[in-house]
Amino acid sequence: MNTSSEPGNATPRRSIFSRMTLVAFLAGAALAGSIAAVAASGMGGFHHGMMSGPHSAADVSAHVDHMLKHLYVEIDATDAQKAQITPLVQQAVSDLLPMHTQLQAAHTQAIEALTQNTVDRTALEAARVAHLQLADQASKRLTQLLADVDEVLTPAQRTALAAHLKQMHDKS
Repeated sequence: MNTSSEPGNATPRRSIFSRMTLVAFLAGAALAGSIAAVAASGMGGFHHGMMSGPHSAADVSAHVDHMLKHLYVEIDATDAQKAQITPLVQQAVSDLLPMHTQLQAAHTQAIEALTQNTVDRTALEAARVAHLQLADQASKRLTQLLADVDEVLTPAQRTALAAHLKQMHDKS
């Protein structure tokens, strides 16, 4: 007797739900990754932003607004959805920006530890721990953003977002 718990025998409804859940998660993760990169770098490219120095909060805000306008077109967001998503993203970016400064400090600490006559293992370990703590904090904040945005979008919009992000990823 076949049951839905046997491999390959998931009901169509469960299979669709699982795929939609996966698509929504991947789309949200990609969106959050983009937002994190913007927050960390100030201007799109993570490594380029890191190398070019700090950007003002106004620069970051303008870039996020620009990014959101494109996103809204891609997912055909309603005005009501825009009004809900924009402050969620802006607050997340606001929360993530201070982490960029902390990340730079930990990075500087690691470089200093590595460039001494003898390796300062204690300082190097402290920098590693700081990086991990910042990554965990950012991950928690981005997960919160994902859940918040997920509640605003329809399944069709999450699918459109995933397709758009996949297309962007494939180009790079």
